[in-house]
Amino acid sequence: MGTSEDDIDRLLGTLTPRARALLLHGATTWRTRAEPAVGLRELVMSDGPAGVRGQSWDERSTSVLLPCATALAATWDEALVERLGGLLAAEARRKGVHVLLAPTLNLHRTPLGGRHFECFSEDPELTGRIGAALIRGIQAGGVAATAKHYVANDSETDRLTVDVRVGERALREVYLAPFEAAVAAGVRLVMAGYNAVDGTTMTASDLLTGPLKDEWGFDGVVVSDWGAVRDTVPTARAGLDLAMPGPDGPWGEALADAVADGSVPGAAVDDKARRLLRLAARCGALGDAPPPAPVPARTRDTRAPARRAVAAGAVLLSNRDVLPLDPDRLGTVAVIGAHAARTRTQGGGSAGVFPRHEVSVLDGLRAALRGRARVVHVPGPRPDGPPPPLDTALCTDPRSGRPGVLLRLLDATGAELYAEHRTTGRLLEPRLVPGAHTVEISALLRPRTGGHWTLGVAGFGRMGLSLDGRPLLDGVFPPATDDPAVVHVNPPAQYVTADLTAGRDTLLVARRELAPGTGRATVVGAAPPAPDVAASTAEAARAARAADAAVVVVGTTEHGECEGHDRTDLALGDGQDALVHAVAAANPRTVVVVNSGGPVEMPWREAAGAVLLAWFPGQEAGGGIADVLLGRTEPGGRLPTTWPAALADAPVTRTRPVDGRLVYDEGLHIGYRGWLREHRTPAYWFGHGLGYTTWNYEELSVPDATRAGEDLTVCVRVRNTGARAGREVVQVYLARPPGPVDRPSRWLAGYAAVHAGPGETATARVRIPARALRHWSKEEHAWRTDPGPCRVLAGRSAGDLPLTAHVQVVPAR
Repeated sequence: MGTSEDDIDRLLGTLTPRARALLLHGATTWRTRAEPAVGLRELVMSDGPAGVRGQSWDERSTSVLLPCATALAATWDEALVERLGGLLAAEARRKGVHVLLAPTLNLHRTPLGGRHFECFSEDPELTGRIGAALIRGIQAGGVAATAKHYVANDSETDRLTVDVRVGERALREVYLAPFEAAVAAGVRLVMAGYNAVDGTTMTASDLLTGPLKDEWGFDGVVVSDWGAVRDTVPTARAGLDLAMPGPDGPWGEALADAVADGSVPGAAVDDKARRLLRLAARCGALGDAPPPAPVPARTRDTRAPARRAVAAGAVLLSNRDVLPLDPDRLGTVAVIGAHAARTRTQGGGSAGVFPRHEVSVLDGLRAALRGRARVVHVPGPRPDGPPPPLDTALCTDPRSGRPGVLLRLLDATGAELYAEHRTTGRLLEPRLVPGAHTVEISALLRPRTGGHWTLGVAGFGRMGLSLDGRPLLDGVFPPATDDPAVVHVNPPAQYVTADLTAGRDTLLVARRELAPGTGRATVVGAAPPAPDVAASTAEAARAARAADAAVVVVGTTEHGECEGHDRTDLALGDGQDALVHAVAAANPRTVVVVNSGGPVEMPWREAAGAVLLAWFPGQEAGGGIADVLLGRTEPGGRLPTTWPAALADAPVTRTRPVDGRLVYDEGLHIGYRGWLREHRTPAYWFGHGLGYTTWNYEELSVPDATRAGEDLTVCVRVRNTGARAGREVVQVYLARPPGPVDRPSRWLAGYAAVHAGPGETATARVRIPARALRHWSKEEHAWRTDPGPCRVLAGRSAGDLPLTAHVQVVPAR
């Protein structure tokens, strides 16, 4: 039997006010406090959303890595996303994790958002539906999901301090809407962001009670983002329930003292503690209830769904009868680009995990075409960015001779306290031992290419880098920010160049002092001499010219799309753009695969034979992309956000606060709504995506009238006019006549997918929820549905809606 509310009240009554207060902050970075007196065990939390890292950043603690959130939203497939949520739950249970810090429900307000890849969409309806599906899948597996970051935490610039100024209507209709959907789906935690809204930091905001708890009935736990609680009384008097991390922070003993002296009402703390006990009961961490059984890791159970998800989210932006490639007509395929061999599978920041393996696009095509066609790889120009971390392909541990690096912890005299072998130069959480003063990473490099190598070490504090005992770098590099994602996960690198001789062993040693306030991260990287751009581009063009088809993979780097900072442009860089132009000119059967989490400029898109958006596709990237390229699977994706041809075209681009404030002066009009209001045409509209067949929209059926407050169902008949079976995502938008209420030109109200064979028709029944017709009245501070005429539009994207009908909205009974 489960733990009842009466049981929870009884347990709460056995604790003193001080004991209740002390429950409400972390015991460690990732664990809550236990209280044996009431049978409360620790709750273990982990970052998500593409994988489950667990409590440590260690490449030896691997995780399944799914496609990024934008790729999941691009599926427009809630059933699939729900199944993937179940896979994440199984991973969490395998690692002993009770709470997964996912999904991220912030919006793609601007294409420059640095954490774009971790958010689903620019549209609140699509974000809410996909987010709710992931929540259902995670929680059906016995793990609590967390809706984050509440609210208006939609960009990274000055995110710890920014004060977002957003109108009441936009806040309700746009930014809060996905969180309302999450609560309706039963989400068990909501994370309060670092930012402020309208002058009040979110951890102390009234928005944590109304609408979250009072109006929506959220009965779970409001947890702070890590380090977001900066004071005691204002946050404790608000709706925040749990301050993370621990054991230090503004709550703890300070909160207990505030309750004792009356600064914080005891009833407020009682409600917070009750919520925490309720969460523990739901997660099997309270009383005699056994925790959910761990799920053994079985590769076959995870690889197949992860691979299917790659194809389901891949968006075919354009196709000039090039795709799918016919394996029986391929003698040679030229696979071109650095991203082809080192495909970027995930975005940067705290959401990162160490996958069990990663299949590059090059490896995926080689496997798919083995014995059928020759695959030639030409890397082309190297993308901009720091050298990648050392790995087993480049170096060996100088002590053991095993591929990888040697990690040592030294005391203040330089004496060794601890040593271990690691497989990567990316060290985010070293094992701390008493007296540790310095972390050292050493590696024996054996370069295949001689010349000017770029060597780098990332971190804060005093750092040094030496080569064969010769100092190359020695200095103090203080943190320029206290953003934990930068300090602890992705610090900037310091670079030097050095001449290395091909085939000659060279000892590289990096050291960083472990001073307070300098974070945990130490990253050592190395990159061979960059090839001459003109020569490497010409080599790629020659390979393409001699091939039956060319696949060029281009994309962003970890430092371009990463938590902690926003992008400054959407350009891939002159080198990658020139590469695509040259290859497309050499071979009309050129497919460009774009490996990014958010929009990029594609000045070559009209020259390419086909453009396929792969996003950050997770560990099975190459297999899933090969399935699409070779026609084994139809590309299932539709754009969850509008892609501009150039950044200057985008209606909303500002991410940088002015005097600490970021004003959302576009109101309701973000994404495609802003493009429509400004009468601008993007490169690709929200909802756009091609399959391997064609469709004709034949009929839209709607009732004559619908009553305010009631759902509406419309039917859309489509015909498959192509030669292959396929899936079509039928989208329905609403529009109201101009009037005193400001509304978008049109807005997504519902969607449904259909399948049909060649020549067959299918009818999509699309449910339009009653909320799609309402708006928030600032005067009444309430929802209102105006009677009158409404246009219903159906089609393939926000910019391609061939069917129109009308319905009359009548007053509620």
